[in-house]
Amino acid sequence: MTVPTRVRFGIFMAPFHQVGENPTLALERDLELIQWLDKLGFDEAWIGEHHSAGWEIISAPEIFIATAAERTRHIKLGTGVTSLPYHNPLMVANRIVLLDHLTRGRAMLGVGPGALVTDAVMLGLDPNRQREMMDEALDVIVRLLRDPTPLSRETDWFCLRDATLQLRPYTRPYPPIAVASMESPAGMIAAGKHGAAVLSLSVARGQRGPVDLAGQWRIAEETAARAGTEMRRSEWRLMTTIHLAETREEALADVRDRGARHILDYFEQTLGRPSPVPGPREQVVEQLVESGAWIVGTPDDCIRGIERLQERSGGFGGLMAFGHEWAPRDKILKSYELLARYVMPRFQDSLTGFAQSQDWARAHSRDLQQLRVGSLEQAHRAYEGTKK
Repeated sequence: MTVPTRVRFGIFMAPFHQVGENPTLALERDLELIQWLDKLGFDEAWIGEHHSAGWEIISAPEIFIATAAERTRHIKLGTGVTSLPYHNPLMVANRIVLLDHLTRGRAMLGVGPGALVTDAVMLGLDPNRQREMMDEALDVIVRLLRDPTPLSRETDWFCLRDATLQLRPYTRPYPPIAVASMESPAGMIAAGKHGAAVLSLSVARGQRGPVDLAGQWRIAEETAARAGTEMRRSEWRLMTTIHLAETREEALADVRDRGARHILDYFEQTLGRPSPVPGPREQVVEQLVESGAWIVGTPDDCIRGIERLQERSGGFGGLMAFGHEWAPRDKILKSYELLARYVMPRFQDSLTGFAQSQDWARAHSRDLQQLRVGSLEQAHRAYEGTKK
């Protein structure tokens, strides 16, 4: 198993907001959450693009990122993801380069074929062609970012004539690119072709059963070997659901109702995707936790859950928590604080020096105490000597 020394931590903010809430306030909460993560030292936030189905309400992640960048200092901000079949690839490249300059290198480009069939239907796209279209667009985007030579390219859905980026990237050679991967091999193949990072959005169970994370990574490495590129596990991010509290019972109680709504009311009833667990509703969250799909519990539970994911995958470099609002606001913020205080340091080599220093002091504590007592006695004797 290859585990990077420092694992990145962040959020994958689709976002998910229940229908019936004030959308303006929901977007403001999303921005405030990213500010909180920035203060806590999280590394990244990935912002989704969706246009239908009611729950995932950000349609232009680049605009959201520009706003979030003005409110934060350190956290990197990525499109999570830009659905490439929806856009001319020249426009995608231009927008990420502009963000790259405006954020002084904090922008990242996450790409995918588009997750919601309802989006594709509205745009008149054939869902069976979306992965092919993503691949065609990504080829062009990478070429435009790498090479200022004018490019002409014509497909059955976009046409470029002597296209070039007049504004070249701030980050050299260009901003980080990550490809979304769920169940099919398409994402891993696209990442391997370009040596891009990977955003694994499904880490537990898919349409065909348990997701073979190690097998998916092999696909990326095999593709990279044929393409002459290189895949790096340090650039592989896994997405999972995380909610933490002081006790496991409290954490489960926090998310039991709204977590079940997310699975049954949105994914099953709205999107038509089968529930990954049999239910009933009041047991959905516990069943997902028991299956390893979600991490809900204490910081220690989270540490063990991440270790299991490392073992299953063979090693990855980033863990992104799905952004959700299944608990009261104060408990959501507390969950991320617990993650930052007690979980992140365990996977970022932040505690080694402290542990070594404490262990050495414990091993020599008696000798050190004798030295302390001796120095105090010497100071007293010296003082007494001045009075004679």
